[in-house]
Amino acid sequence: MPATDLPLLVKAAEQAGDIACRYSGPSAKRWDKPDGAGPVTEADLAVNAMLEDMLQQARPGYGWLSEESEDNTDRLSCDRVFIIDPIDGTRSFAEGSRTWAHSFAVAEQGEITAAVTYLPQRELMFTAAKGQGAACNGCPVTVSSAAVLASAEILAAKPNLQAHHWLGGTPPDFIRSYRPSLAYRLAKVADGRFGAMLTLRPSWEWDIAAGDLLLREAGGVITDRSGSSLRFNNRLPRLNGVIAGNRILHGKLAAALDPSSPGIAGH
Repeated sequence: MPATDLPLLVKAAEQAGDIACRYSGPSAKRWDKPDGAGPVTEADLAVNAMLEDMLQQARPGYGWLSEESEDNTDRLSCDRVFIIDPIDGTRSFAEGSRTWAHSFAVAEQGEITAAVTYLPQRELMFTAAKGQGAACNGCPVTVSSAAVLASAEILAAKPNLQAHHWLGGTPPDFIRSYRPSLAYRLAKVADGRFGAMLTLRPSWEWDIAAGDLLLREAGGVITDRSGSSLRFNNRLPRLNGVIAGNRILHGKLAAALDPSSPGIAGH
């Protein structure tokens, strides 16, 4: 099914971009979700409504997990599940930035088999299907060949560098960069622009699912912060942080982390 699911996700992403771009981020109606879950805008909800209708009609037997839909346990009995973030980087969208993304994936028995990360305002469409490689705007992409951590550019928010997360109380030496969308961060590691990325906070599946396949199909390694492979469509759809990069940089970052350190609240 990845071969047929990917064109469907691309079509959905194109339509999502058309809808989202009708809204001016700073003037779009915005609410704060309860329990500090972050903002949501009318654009998020409009995109989600279109996706619920389009994708579930196209694949009525698939389960559904979306940031902007009320979750239920029905998806747990489905072999295949859509994992959807209508707009990843909602804060950036609301501020008028162009670094937000649509992030859509299909999981089969816990493994991502088709994925799209689309940044309509940057005209970047990242795609991957299981066993078929990863691409950006139709051109194959591969992870960076960087092998020296000290000279590598790593995408990470500042809270990830707090001393208690690292063995010996000192984070490894690398060049830190940041992008507000987790989906975009993962895509930019998949295309080799950055050597690796990490986030040590618990992360929602919809932020990570598409990037998981992009990374693996681009020749990279992606795990949770403990080094375990990622599995999706969990009862509680959260992952224990993420480390992603080429094999060498991923290994060096994972080896430097203190396994007893708790997660963090930041990105």
